[in-house]
Amino acid sequence: MTETISFDSALWISAASIMGLLVLSAFFSGSETALTAASRGKLRAQADRGSKGAERALRMTEDSERLIGSVLLGNNVVNILAASLATALFTRLFGESGVALATLVMTLLVLIFAEVLPKTYAITNAEKTAARVSPVIAVVIFLFSPIVGAVRILVRGVLRLFGVQTDPDSKILSAREEIAGAITLGHSEGAVEKEHRDRLLGALDLHERMIEEIMLHRSKIEMINADATPEEILSQALQSPHTRLPVYRGETENIIGVIHAKDLLRAMDGLTRGENAKGIENFRITDVAMKPYFVPDTTTLDEQMRQFLRRKTHFALVVDEYGALRGLITLEDILEEIVGEITDEFDVDEAPQLKPGPDGHFLIDGAMTIRDFNRATDWSLPDEEANTVAGLVIHEAQTIPVIGQAFSFHGFRFEVVARENNRLTQIKIRKLG
Repeated sequence: MTETISFDSALWISAASIMGLLVLSAFFSGSETALTAASRGKLRAQADRGSKGAERALRMTEDSERLIGSVLLGNNVVNILAASLATALFTRLFGESGVALATLVMTLLVLIFAEVLPKTYAITNAEKTAARVSPVIAVVIFLFSPIVGAVRILVRGVLRLFGVQTDPDSKILSAREEIAGAITLGHSEGAVEKEHRDRLLGALDLHERMIEEIMLHRSKIEMINADATPEEILSQALQSPHTRLPVYRGETENIIGVIHAKDLLRAMDGLTRGENAKGIENFRITDVAMKPYFVPDTTTLDEQMRQFLRRKTHFALVVDEYGALRGLITLEDILEEIVGEITDEFDVDEAPQLKPGPDGHFLIDGAMTIRDFNRATDWSLPDEEANTVAGLVIHEAQTIPVIGQAFSFHGFRFEVVARENNRLTQIKIRKLG
């Protein structure tokens, strides 16, 4: 009778221990999923509203390697212990066949109740679950930190033997990449429209793009000759679609100022009206021209936009490392990288909408930027080596093609339709396959 009672007690104690370990395993599995799947932005919002759990979870996710290492260590310990107890219990009950039976039963229990179920719940309530489990996980991390630290050193040492170098301070994905990935995924699933995707990604890309990529080339800049007559200057300013024009003297490289149409008209009006009118022939453009603002071509769009806002100006001339004029950039150019083309009643040369031909090709201006073309067609021409489509063709061809010459690369076919001197002015492009 005593042996039977002892056997029954051991049975129930082992069964209870196994169930308790399965509960712990479910806790660790759910915690790992919740803390890794939780949005740091949402956790930060909850922490700002006073949630201590969210603030604690946010701190823990900053060191994801230590967090995951500690949780996995705890999860493996309880799973192995539960399997060992189950094997001993089933062997005692069923003999040698108990090993196979214990493996089957524990696999089902762990899979359903310690993995799938808690992880499914955690991923559907990630932020709330992360905030709730954070106090216990914080204790687990504190207790297991020495072991996890030793494992880190061991793993990096083994990887180093195979030539793999790891940076302990690096992150797999930057915040920008995470946001861009979420936006792209939302567009592919139909939750984010193309226009919204382009605007959001355009804003994210500003810090990675240089002003030389979007500036107006110097060959297309309209300038005013400081030595021209007042009548010629006035006529040019009135006919120009631009309100700000660079002023040069002698050579176009010698920019001495920038004139605003309002300042020009106001100055000429003062010379032709009133009792003290001196006459338009006494007009000197240098008296009203503003000092030119020069910026290097390697400045990022993000930094240049901040400079425009800080200086309260919208217009800058772009120079290279030798001080030679390369082009000009305006605040509107930068904003167009976010919101798309901005036009008004004076933009008479508005580019037509791209429409594919009968065979699926596009006939475009060679000076069109690759980024604008990709945004218009939703294609993916690479823009690492060139800013314009013509530049890409020249880079890949390693020569300046002649009219009628065609190339195929990056999954697209390019054909030169028109050329002016060394510039490819028209290119026909279509996707292969």
